Amino acid sequence: MKKSKVYFTDLHTSPTNNIYSKINKLITEAGFDNLNFNQKLVAIKIHFGEYGNIAYLRPNFARIIVNRIKEKGGNPYLTDANTLYKGRRANAVDHLDTAMINGYNPMAVGCQIIIADGLKGTDYKEIEINQKHCKTAKIASAIAYSDVLISMNHFKGHEMAGFGGALKNIGMGSGSIGGKLEMHSDSKPVVNTDNCVGCGVCTENCSQEAITLNADNIATIDYAKCIGCGQCIAVCQYDAAQAQFNSATAQEKMMEYALAVLKNKPAFHINFIMNVSPNCDCWHYNDIPIVPDIGIAASFDPVALDRACADLVNQAPINKNSIIGSSTNNSDRFGLVFPGIDWRIGINYAEKIGLGSQNYELVKVY
Repeated sequence: MKKSKVYFTDLHTSPTNNIYSKINKLITEAGFDNLNFNQKLVAIKIHFGEYGNIAYLRPNFARIIVNRIKEKGGNPYLTDANTLYKGRRANAVDHLDTAMINGYNPMAVGCQIIIADGLKGTDYKEIEINQKHCKTAKIASAIAYSDVLISMNHFKGHEMAGFGGALKNIGMGSGSIGGKLEMHSDSKPVVNTDNCVGCGVCTENCSQEAITLNADNIATIDYAKCIGCGQCIAVCQYDAAQAQFNSATAQEKMMEYALAVLKNKPAFHINFIMNVSPNCDCWHYNDIPIVPDIGIAASFDPVALDRACADLVNQAPINKNSIIGSSTNNSDRFGLVFPGIDWRIGINYAEKIGLGSQNYELVKVY
């Protein structure tokens, strides 16, 4: 089987080769200019970062990609869809305000910023995919109707998928509110009552007001209200809110949504393996990275790209000051952060349904 090429550059720079130069060299070597951008509407799918989180990608990086697309006659815009959870990106007004606060504005990035699924997350196109879990996928309109897709992805941990990279950003990130609900629908958490201290953090962060403290000051979940977003799992500091969801199903649905996004659409993907925080950028905080900054990788194959980045993270030394720093187990870094969540399920399924190949060749660009 022919190997997919994943192009990689480390973060060593010099006076004649700064990080902007290295990104331009990387995408050139990876074949970015082979895409037809002329008079095309080009969606740059990116995560603008939650308010309070500072691990998200720098707007400066987006400007480099915007400039390259414009040089080729394209009409780029930065985009992301609204969130399912409680926060500062659940509607287009708050989402745009948060993007601006985090440095994403037309003057900085050189193009317009569009919230892909509209004011309240209801603007989407239903795309037929006929897969195991989803027959159709509700894809945010500004992504579904784009001519070309460029995904710019912060590679880091993720409480549902083990890690978040290109496939997660494309799949989960491009779903409308209804689409995200569909992907989360098998993901209901459970409370370990022995660990619960009644701090109330989960109740404060539940977007559906599904969690309350009972007479014994123990968190209880109303499953009729719970949408399975996993927010309580991520904010709990006592390992009381625990995953009982079918991670396999959730990951597979995410991959099916990625398949819908990429269906008949030219696309290119860039992963930034830096600030590898334990959790997704959807959180209003970011903890110490679990490994040192590694580099930037790019490919036309999102499966190969994510697999290569996962391998690079697992080959890197553990940051001793991180939440996994005391571990004597030198195996899967993301498995140490989220025991019981196997990221391989998602990437194996992505390969199975034709999103790409895990068989890759790492091409270094200096």
